[in-house]
Amino acid sequence: MNTADTKTNDAFVIRACGPEDAEAMACLANLPNYRFATLRLPYETPAAWRKRIESAAPGDLFLVAVLEEQIVGSAGLNRLSGRRAHVAKIGMGVHDAFLRRGIGSALLAAVVEAADRWLGLTRLELTVYADNAPAIRLYRKFGFEEEGRLRAFAFRDGVYADALAMARLA
Repeated sequence: MNTADTKTNDAFVIRACGPEDAEAMACLANLPNYRFATLRLPYETPAAWRKRIESAAPGDLFLVAVLEEQIVGSAGLNRLSGRRAHVAKIGMGVHDAFLRRGIGSALLAAVVEAADRWLGLTRLELTVYADNAPAIRLYRKFGFEEEGRLRAFAFRDGVYADALAMARLA
């Protein structure tokens, strides 16, 4: 890997996710709090993650945060096409045991930098569960604004949960 494609922090490294990360990504996605904050289902397999990683579309970006050889967070940017080619959707999560250590901020900073400086994107979109105050604060810190509430957005842990639609315009 080219060192220009890796960002380091005092404690962790941000780098591209590859097929060799499939098992670690399945472990991350199966953590209870990580899953609770995403649309992931329980019992994800390394094979499903390998397929997801290998089938990424051109223009997509999939990053991981690595601390002492353990993946402790991930972030993805999926560029849209056609008349929405200026837009990308973002998704991210941090390992249950590594919250509030700057990992989410570093991942989001890397995604926003790629969108602004390398992909020429002018709109970034995401959805976040309405009860996820720490994530909402993080997104606001990076210029995301609430655009609407999505009622009964997803079935989560036995109940329907609302989400906020947020976006950042460059």
